Amino acid sequence: MKSAVGKVVSNKMQKSVVVAVERLTQHPLYPKFLKKTSKFMAHDENNDCNVGDQVRITPSRPLSKRKAWVVSEIIRREHIFQAPAPGSQTTTATAAASSSAEAIKQPEAAQETAK
Repeated sequence: MKSAVGKVVSNKMQKSVVVAVERLTQHPLYPKFLKKTSKFMAHDENNDCNVGDQVRITPSRPLSKRKAWVVSEIIRREHIFQAPAPGSQTTTATAAASSSAEAIKQPEAAQETAK
């Protein structure tokens, strides 16, 4: 067997990932190409892979009931969004914007009570 390139779709297990490998096949009757997806469980020794990473997997001896592939390299890492830490600049900027919005609303409230 040869190696395959796919995208990590799950890394919720310890030292294991699920890799989806897409291939194109031609419809037997109509001249149209179809995408077929196969999912393989692969061994990730150091838990380096994240969801969305593009990886190369190679076959190995069976490591468990469903796992007979090993992640040989991470080709491209997917950017993972991390929420800003509390007290960072973006938090203070949004607080300043909300306080200025409250200052605008206060004169309107004073006019309503005067009526």
